[in-house]
Amino acid sequence: MGGTSGIAALAQVVQATHGVDEQIEWRELEEIWGTRFPADYVAFMEMYGAGELSEAVGILMPVPRTDAYSDGSGLKNETANARGTWEMFGGRAALDVDPDSILAWGVTSGADIYCWLTTGDDPDLWPVLVYGRHTNPHFQVHPFGMAEFLRRLLTDEAFQEETISVVLPSRPSFVNWREQKRRLDAGLDPSTGEPW
Repeated sequence: MGGTSGIAALAQVVQATHGVDEQIEWRELEEIWGTRFPADYVAFMEMYGAGELSEAVGILMPVPRTDAYSDGSGLKNETANARGTWEMFGGRAALDVDPDSILAWGVTSGADIYCWLTTGDDPDLWPVLVYGRHTNPHFQVHPFGMAEFLRRLLTDEAFQEETISVVLPSRPSFVNWREQKRRLDAGLDPSTGEPW
Protein backbone atom coordinates (compact mmCIF):
# COMPACT_ATOMS: atom_id res chain seq x y z
CA MET A 1 0.00 0.00 0.00
CA GLY A 2 2.52 2.55 -1.03
CA GLY A 3 5.91 1.20 0.00
CA THR A 4 8.67 3.67 -0.78
CA SER A 5 6.24 5.98 -2.61
CA GLY A 6 4.23 6.21 0.61
CA ILE A 7 7.37 7.18 2.52
CA ALA A 8 8.26 9.73 -0.18
CA ALA A 9 4.82 11.32 0.29
CA LEU A 10 5.27 11.29 4.07
CA ALA A 11 8.71 12.89 3.71
CA GLN A 12 7.02 15.83 1.97
CA VAL A 13 5.12 16.41 5.24
CA VAL A 14 7.69 15.59 7.93
CA GLN A 15 11.44 15.96 7.51
CA ALA A 16 13.81 13.15 8.43
CA THR A 17 16.43 15.56 9.83
CA HIS A 18 16.46 13.70 13.15
CA GLY A 19 15.92 10.28 11.60
CA VAL A 20 18.43 7.42 11.83
CA ASP A 21 18.55 4.18 9.83
CA GLU A 22 17.98 1.40 12.38
CA GLN A 23 20.02 -0.99 10.18
CA ILE A 24 17.72 -3.91 10.85
CA GLU A 25 18.46 -7.40 9.58
CA TRP A 26 15.03 -7.90 8.00
CA ARG A 27 15.59 -11.56 7.07
CA GLU A 28 16.31 -12.42 10.70
CA LEU A 29 13.26 -10.45 11.76
CA GLU A 30 11.08 -12.33 9.28
CA GLU A 31 12.20 -15.59 10.87
CA ILE A 32 11.33 -14.29 14.36
CA TRP A 33 7.86 -13.07 13.36
CA GLY A 34 7.15 -15.62 10.63
CA THR A 35 6.28 -12.90 8.11
CA ARG A 36 7.66 -10.09 6.01
CA PHE A 37 6.87 -6.55 7.10
CA PRO A 38 5.20 -3.90 4.92
CA ALA A 39 7.61 -2.09 2.59
CA ASP A 40 6.56 1.30 3.97
CA TYR A 41 7.47 0.22 7.52
CA VAL A 42 10.84 -1.08 6.30
CA ALA A 43 11.43 2.22 4.48
CA PHE A 44 10.34 4.18 7.57
CA MET A 45 12.85 2.30 9.73
CA GLU A 46 15.57 3.07 7.17
CA MET A 47 14.75 6.77 6.83
CA TYR A 48 13.41 7.77 10.25
CA GLY A 49 13.87 4.79 12.58
CA ALA A 50 11.97 4.33 15.80
CA GLY A 51 11.03 7.44 17.71
CA GLU A 52 8.47 10.16 18.26
CA LEU A 53 6.33 11.74 15.57
CA SER A 54 4.87 15.18 16.28
CA GLU A 55 5.49 14.91 20.02
CA ALA A 56 2.69 12.36 20.45
CA VAL A 57 3.04 9.27 18.24
CA GLY A 58 5.64 6.66 19.10
CA ILE A 59 6.77 4.50 16.19
CA LEU A 60 7.92 1.20 17.64
CA MET A 61 11.05 -0.79 16.91
CA PRO A 62 10.52 -4.18 15.36
CA VAL A 63 12.98 -5.83 17.76
CA PRO A 64 13.87 -5.24 21.41
CA ARG A 65 16.60 -2.71 22.19
CA THR A 66 17.46 -2.24 25.82
CA ASP A 67 19.49 0.94 25.24
CA ALA A 68 16.57 2.84 23.72
CA TYR A 69 15.27 5.92 25.55
CA SER A 70 11.64 5.31 24.60
CA ASP A 71 9.95 1.90 24.68
CA GLY A 72 12.74 -0.37 23.55
CA SER A 73 10.75 -3.58 23.85
CA GLY A 74 9.88 -3.68 20.18
CA LEU A 75 6.54 -4.64 18.71
CA LYS A 76 5.97 -7.68 20.93
CA ASN A 77 4.78 -6.01 24.16
CA GLU A 78 2.53 -3.48 22.43
CA THR A 79 1.07 -6.22 20.25
CA ALA A 80 0.14 -8.12 23.43
CA ASN A 81 -1.42 -4.87 24.74
CA ALA A 82 -3.40 -4.39 21.54
CA ARG A 83 -4.72 -7.95 21.58
CA GLY A 84 -5.65 -7.63 25.25
CA THR A 85 -7.40 -4.34 24.58
CA TRP A 86 -9.35 -5.91 21.71
CA GLU A 87 -10.51 -8.64 24.12
CA MET A 88 -11.32 -6.18 26.92
CA PHE A 89 -13.43 -3.98 24.65
CA GLY A 90 -15.62 -6.70 23.24
CA GLY A 91 -13.44 -9.00 21.15
CA ARG A 92 -15.19 -10.34 18.06
CA ALA A 93 -18.44 -8.61 19.01
CA ALA A 94 -16.66 -5.24 18.71
CA LEU A 95 -14.39 -6.12 15.77
CA ASP A 96 -14.70 -9.47 14.03
CA VAL A 97 -11.04 -10.34 13.48
CA ASP A 98 -8.68 -13.07 14.58
CA PRO A 99 -6.71 -11.56 17.50
CA ASP A 100 -3.54 -13.20 16.15
CA SER A 101 -3.86 -10.93 13.08
CA ILE A 102 -3.35 -7.80 15.24
CA LEU A 103 0.26 -6.53 15.11
CA ALA A 104 1.03 -3.18 16.76
CA TRP A 105 3.49 -0.69 15.23
CA GLY A 106 2.74 2.56 17.09
CA VAL A 107 1.27 4.16 20.20
CA THR A 108 0.24 7.67 21.16
CA SER A 109 0.57 9.74 24.30
CA GLY A 110 -3.24 9.47 24.48
CA ALA A 111 -3.01 5.66 24.85
CA ASP A 112 -4.15 4.93 21.29
CA ILE A 113 -2.61 1.87 19.64
CA TYR A 114 -1.89 1.71 15.91
CA CYS A 115 -1.67 -1.75 14.37
CA TRP A 116 -1.79 -3.73 11.19
CA LEU A 117 -4.40 -6.37 10.52
CA THR A 118 -2.16 -9.07 9.09
CA THR A 119 -4.86 -10.52 6.88
CA GLY A 120 -3.49 -12.06 3.72
CA ASP A 121 -0.02 -13.04 2.58
CA ASP A 122 1.03 -9.64 1.20
CA PRO A 123 2.09 -7.29 4.03
CA ASP A 124 1.86 -4.34 1.66
CA LEU A 125 -1.91 -4.87 1.60
CA TRP A 126 -2.38 -5.01 5.37
CA PRO A 127 -4.83 -2.32 6.52
CA VAL A 128 -4.21 -0.16 9.56
CA LEU A 129 -6.24 -0.93 12.69
CA VAL A 130 -6.69 1.89 15.19
CA TYR A 131 -7.63 1.34 18.79
CA GLY A 132 -8.54 4.86 19.87
CA ARG A 133 -8.77 5.35 23.61
CA HIS A 134 -11.08 8.36 23.23
CA THR A 135 -12.21 8.01 19.62
CA ASN A 136 -15.59 6.95 18.32
CA PRO A 137 -15.67 4.15 17.43
CA HIS A 138 -12.84 2.70 19.50
CA PHE A 139 -11.83 0.31 16.70
CA GLN A 140 -11.34 1.53 13.15
CA VAL A 141 -9.91 -0.18 10.09
CA HIS A 142 -8.35 2.00 7.38
CA PRO A 143 -7.71 0.47 3.93
CA PHE A 144 -4.19 1.84 3.46
CA GLY A 145 -0.74 1.33 4.92
CA MET A 146 1.20 2.90 7.75
CA ALA A 147 2.88 5.68 5.72
CA GLU A 148 -0.39 6.88 4.20
CA PHE A 149 -2.08 6.65 7.60
CA LEU A 150 0.63 8.86 9.14
CA ARG A 151 0.53 11.31 6.23
CA ARG A 152 -3.21 11.76 6.69
CA LEU A 153 -2.84 11.95 10.46
CA LEU A 154 -0.39 14.84 10.09
CA THR A 155 -2.25 16.76 7.37
CA ASP A 156 -5.99 16.22 7.82
CA GLU A 157 -7.64 17.69 10.94
CA ALA A 158 -10.86 15.73 10.43
CA PHE A 159 -8.83 12.51 10.18
CA GLN A 160 -6.98 13.47 13.38
CA GLU A 161 -10.25 13.88 15.25
CA GLU A 162 -11.27 10.36 14.23
CA THR A 163 -7.99 8.57 14.85
CA ILE A 164 -6.06 10.11 17.75
CA SER A 165 -6.99 11.00 21.33
CA VAL A 166 -4.62 13.97 21.66
CA VAL A 167 -4.12 17.22 19.76
CA LEU A 168 -1.07 17.25 17.50
CA PRO A 169 1.06 20.36 17.04
CA SER A 170 0.45 22.19 13.77
CA ARG A 171 4.02 21.63 12.60
CA PRO A 172 4.89 17.94 12.03
CA SER A 173 8.19 16.68 13.42
CA PHE A 174 10.08 13.47 13.99
CA VAL A 175 12.80 12.72 16.55
CA ASN A 176 14.61 9.39 16.57
CA TRP A 177 15.02 7.77 19.99
CA ARG A 178 18.79 8.39 19.89
CA GLU A 179 18.28 12.13 19.54
CA GLN A 180 15.65 12.03 22.27
CA LYS A 181 18.17 10.35 24.56
CA ARG A 182 20.89 12.87 23.67
CA ARG A 183 18.53 15.76 24.44
CA LEU A 184 17.41 14.25 27.73
CA ASP A 185 21.02 13.68 28.79
CA ALA A 186 21.72 17.34 27.97
CA GLY A 187 18.83 18.46 30.19
CA LEU A 188 16.58 19.36 27.27
CA ASP A 189 13.01 18.44 26.42
CA PRO A 190 13.44 15.20 24.39
CA SER A 191 10.54 16.11 22.08
CA THR A 192 11.44 19.70 21.23
CA GLY A 193 15.10 20.10 22.15
CA GLU A 194 14.20 23.21 24.17
CA PRO A 195 15.29 23.80 27.78
CA TRP A 196 12.81 22.43 30.34
